[in-house]
Amino acid sequence: IGLFGGAGVGKTVLIQELINNVAKAHGGYSVFAGVGERTREGNDLYHEFIESKVNADPHNPDPSVKSKCALVFGQMNEPPGARARVGLTGLTVAEHFRDQGQDVLFFVDNIFRFT
Repeated sequence: IGLFGGAGVGKTVLIQELINNVAKAHGGYSVFAGVGERTREGNDLYHEFIESKVNADPHNPDPSVKSKCALVFGQMNEPPGARARVGLTGLTVAEHFRDQGQDVLFFVDNIFRFT
């Protein structure tokens, strides 16, 4: 599935909701590969997943919260080679969950920056 739209229309919010529902309603895993994301966007996403209990907080461990989303970033300030590997690294993580018999959804934001 591809989500297309201008800046600020809610593409990332929709992805966050899908990840939240996969984790909480279905017990599955998600992998989010942020290709060329801004540092602030990656940081915000990380903290939102902790607040919504999709991921465990490493600074405040709660045994009832298990991390259900892997985040892989190659940010805008990194060399092109590092950003180019983010999609493949995320795919490898998703394949690992699949090989463990888990349900997994793989998200790439922004695929345009990967091509």
